Amino acid sequence: MENRAISFFFTVVCFFAFADAGSVGVNYGRIANNLPSAVKVVKLLKSQGIERVKVFDTDPAVLKALGGSGIKVTVDLPNELLISAAKRQSFANAWVQKNVADYYPATQIEAIAVGNEVFVDPHNTTLFLVPALKNIHGALVKYNLHSDIKVSSPIALSALQSSYPSSAGSFRPELIEPVFKPMLEFLRQTGSYLMVNAYPFFAYEANSDVISLDYALFRENPGVVDAGNGLRYFNLFDAQIDAVFAAMSALKFDDIKMVVTETGWPSKGDENEIGASVDNAAAYNGNLVRRVLTGGGTPLRPKADLVVYLFALFNENKKTGPSSERNYGLFYPNEEKVYDIPFTVQGLKSYRDVRSPVTGGERVSTPVTKGGSVSGHTWCVANGETGKERLQAALDYACGEGEADCHPIQPGATCYDPNTLVAHASFAFNSYYQKKGRVIGTCDFQGAAYVVTQPPKDLGSVSSPQDIDI
Repeated sequence: MENRAISFFFTVVCFFAFADAGSVGVNYGRIANNLPSAVKVVKLLKSQGIERVKVFDTDPAVLKALGGSGIKVTVDLPNELLISAAKRQSFANAWVQKNVADYYPATQIEAIAVGNEVFVDPHNTTLFLVPALKNIHGALVKYNLHSDIKVSSPIALSALQSSYPSSAGSFRPELIEPVFKPMLEFLRQTGSYLMVNAYPFFAYEANSDVISLDYALFRENPGVVDAGNGLRYFNLFDAQIDAVFAAMSALKFDDIKMVVTETGWPSKGDENEIGASVDNAAAYNGNLVRRVLTGGGTPLRPKADLVVYLFALFNENKKTGPSSERNYGLFYPNEEKVYDIPFTVQGLKSYRDVRSPVTGGERVSTPVTKGGSVSGHTWCVANGETGKERLQAALDYACGEGEADCHPIQPGATCYDPNTLVAHASFAFNSYYQKKGRVIGTCDFQGAAYVVTQPPKDLGSVSSPQDIDI
């Protein structure tokens, strides 16, 4: 039954392109005294193909520099203005006119973040959040901008009472009635989305004895099965996001979308900040970009493409706290990359996670629920940058000694087109990988292949991945 099911699946499905992709943006923080001018920053963003940026204020020089750039912008109403925006519609109106309407549409403002992680704000502004959201939206209505600009507020994962397993995700009880229910209802009524700041680094740092670094960095691992719903997770990021989805679902808000407004990994930290390093930061952010741009959602919401903002554009030398706080940047202030990762689909073609010998081969905690359904399949695709000779040698092995089912990619067969080495290799590698039960190490071919967690787009009649009996 096993081989027949796999064989049937591969004779009707040809993988060689990815599903519709998500979107990657970047946070442009400016708590530093050595950053380039806003004009230079916009040129940097465009040179890297970055099409979305989130700022933490409404600095005129920044908004003017972004004008005419085509870059979509999320601006922020700072926490210290939350009470004024909540108490007076006139204040909200004036703020929107001065900081949004006066720049739009030349500056393509697409969202307003009202506050940031308000629930952990020491000034105790939580109960002012929903009124502020409503007044800022009311101001957008006044200026007829409400159809083009969304209003929301980024929450930290500390707003969750429970996040493990993901299926048990729930909001803190004291926040549900006064804040979350009215906020989610507001987001539903206005067609907006929940903004979430998610940092797997913090979870790994605090629990490195039980969380695998490979699991945290989107590297190949056996995955972790959620005992509550049987879904298998291959990275900590997806698990964190689905915990928030589960918390919304528990309140009957399954229809609300999500944008990850902050996520990142520090390239340097204090001695006790486990996992903070250049290699790990490059792996996390680079593999996350690949995860997002190759399309698909999370195990709980597989059809919802992700919009993710990396934190942050620059290292910011005036931030307080541990060393990691000053080392989340993708770029140094002189505009040189801290490490080399892509930001576009084109850039992904030459990207490969270079595993450091120090961080490879670590243990993965894999709780298993017997008898439960398991979802979250993985696929093996060719690395087009590995070189024709190595790719051809790997293809020959897969179709020969490896006993992959390569009949569908023979001339005239179902999956012969597109007739390219990368397409044929992807098919053969995936056949081999699936037949081997997706065991770790069976999708490598000496660097000629890598694992993806979202199915590449098919070109013919489709048999669902769940139909594969392995």
